[in-house]
Amino acid sequence: MNAVLFLIPAIGLLGLLITAFKSAWVSKQDAGEPKMQELAGYIARGAMAFLKAEWRILGVFALVAAIFLGWSGTLIPESSPVIAVSFIIGALLSGLAGFIGMKIATKANVRTTQAARTSLAKALNVSFTGGSVMGIGVAGLAVLGLGGLFIVFYKYFVPEGAAITGIEMRKAIEVLAGFSLGAESIALFARVGGGIYTKAADVGADLVGKVEAGIPEDDVRNPATIADNVGDNVGDVAGMGADLFGSYVATILATMVLGQEIASADNFGGLAPILLPMVTAGLGLIFSIVATWFVRIKNETDSVQNALNIGNWSSIIMTAIASYFAVKYLLPDTLIHRGVEFTSTDVFIAIIIGLVVGTLMSLITEYYTSMGKRPVRSIVQKSGTGHATNIIGGLSVGMESTLLPILVLAAGIIGSYEFAGLYGVSIAAAGMMATTAMQLAIDAFGPIADNAGGIAEMSQLPEEVRHRTDNLDAVGNTTAATGKGFAIASAALTSLALFAAFVGVAGISSIDIYKAPVLAGLFVGGMIPFIFSSLAIAAVGRAAMDMVNEVRRQFREIPGIMEYKAKPEYEKCVAISTKASLREMIAPGAIALLTPVIVGFTFGPEVLGGMLAGVTVSGVLMGIFQSNAGGAWDNAKKSFEKGVEINGQTHYKKSEPHKASVTGDTVGDPFKDTSGPSMNILIKLSSIVALIIAPHISTVKHTADVKQPEIKIEKIEQVKPVQ
Repeated sequence: MNAVLFLIPAIGLLGLLITAFKSAWVSKQDAGEPKMQELAGYIARGAMAFLKAEWRILGVFALVAAIFLGWSGTLIPESSPVIAVSFIIGALLSGLAGFIGMKIATKANVRTTQAARTSLAKALNVSFTGGSVMGIGVAGLAVLGLGGLFIVFYKYFVPEGAAITGIEMRKAIEVLAGFSLGAESIALFARVGGGIYTKAADVGADLVGKVEAGIPEDDVRNPATIADNVGDNVGDVAGMGADLFGSYVATILATMVLGQEIASADNFGGLAPILLPMVTAGLGLIFSIVATWFVRIKNETDSVQNALNIGNWSSIIMTAIASYFAVKYLLPDTLIHRGVEFTSTDVFIAIIIGLVVGTLMSLITEYYTSMGKRPVRSIVQKSGTGHATNIIGGLSVGMESTLLPILVLAAGIIGSYEFAGLYGVSIAAAGMMATTAMQLAIDAFGPIADNAGGIAEMSQLPEEVRHRTDNLDAVGNTTAATGKGFAIASAALTSLALFAAFVGVAGISSIDIYKAPVLAGLFVGGMIPFIFSSLAIAAVGRAAMDMVNEVRRQFREIPGIMEYKAKPEYEKCVAISTKASLREMIAPGAIALLTPVIVGFTFGPEVLGGMLAGVTVSGVLMGIFQSNAGGAWDNAKKSFEKGVEINGQTHYKKSEPHKASVTGDTVGDPFKDTSGPSMNILIKLSSIVALIIAPHISTVKHTADVKQPEIKIEKIEQVKPVQ
């Protein structure tokens, strides 16, 4: 027991050590000539300025929320004021996850540019190593945080040799739920705020620079280009890091919540179903670290996508094999959860189902967003007849792209439930998220490559350098889209597990949609992702208008910019994005946090359950639709860089079809980088808030004389290890 408990945070520490090693390696690489370093310095300072400004606001929010949670933890026996401490820890680690990614990305970008002067292989090595710092660091923090908190509760809140009552177990789970709430709350604001920042800058730079002024993307003459490159870091690196940190934690939490309900005659005092998701996460982290060494190419003609796929598949296969031995070691032959009996082999099959679902979701997303595939080609062809038909084509592709992922998700839910009940669904999600370190490494390398291309363009480096960075960037667009598909799939499975846990804690046996208030809650829940998306997209629009007006002003009032005789006022564009994103992120965040509280305390747990069902279904569909439509529009635009044939004529950049594709990409920007990826956080955050308030709105009377199940724990020294 001791060995397994302490092995989990030890794996997290190992991940952080590897993170430090890889970060040091990236820092030692050549940062290029002084002009490149100057531009990279602008980006790094802008990114850190945003992060510090965001932290000042989120620090106040975290303090107020922690005080409220601590007070609520004193009201009923099932709660504990310790939740305030775990909330703060979760928030701090979520912010730290974003900081780690931001710091290394702003170092790796210029070093990737310099490496691209030598070879594509070296550029991939630098950019992917930078991405792996982000992936391994996030997973290491999550495993260390959850494992450490569980040890603290188990060792110091439960007397050795005592029986753990149902109330004590609920307190333990609530403490971990507080950790997850802190992580997801910060992730939501980081993702929305970062998304508004990056897309305001991107849209402003594209509309004035590329469309009106006719200058290349990332041209040094464009005042918004530094803000655009800063945005890649605050949105796609810091925001994504906090996002997947929260997803990772919420998935493990959901499985632990359901695991504590299982009657298990194991060698770990009945705690094996609770320990399994943390052990699975630890194994996934180890094999993701190993798999990063497989991402290599040798020649200029080698496929970067194939190299990334080899690393991804390696981590999945090794984790699947190791999970079998972990399940057999930890779990007894037979388990029972809510009247459903299943075996340890059934649990292993559910983990495999989760890994398969995650893989299929990534492959389907890759198909709908990759250059050269039918969906992106269809948008390219529609660009030949104008801006409107390009928009129609992108919307159509996005809507169509919901079909296969939903069928895969439905099959995964049914399959995992058939094998191991609701615990099977949650452990399937844990299996899917086990390789988060590799998934995030692949995802984070994209914005690093994008920044590298921007620095190459602004530094006016030779064409072959930009060609190599464009190669990496095109693959990065696809991996970013597949990462978002992976995240939304995990959110769907995790939310179902959290939903099941909420039903149990709230003391309701079913959710009857024949009841008018419950049906009303279902409709309200279905509406929330739409109003959330509306606020996020409108925020990008308002911030982008400010950016467009500022860029136009500088072109108009600063003579010599177009002739390279005057330097644009980059810092003013950075300031516009920073202020707008911090101002506009409040409303969407408030909706996600407050709606479950208002509905739950006003109408009760059953209506809140109906609302959660609506948020989950609507949010999953909106997330897939927006992320895939935006990714397809983006790569349709990039297709023109190498030339595309439309009606027998080849078109390149600056052609009329290309301008139409730029319009589509501009529309798709807030879809894929602001509102779309925020859907998975919205879904999970709603469920976590509901789970935390469930004891307070429960239909079960909160008194000490309510009979609670007991899990008898023997002294650790007396537990015999499995032979």
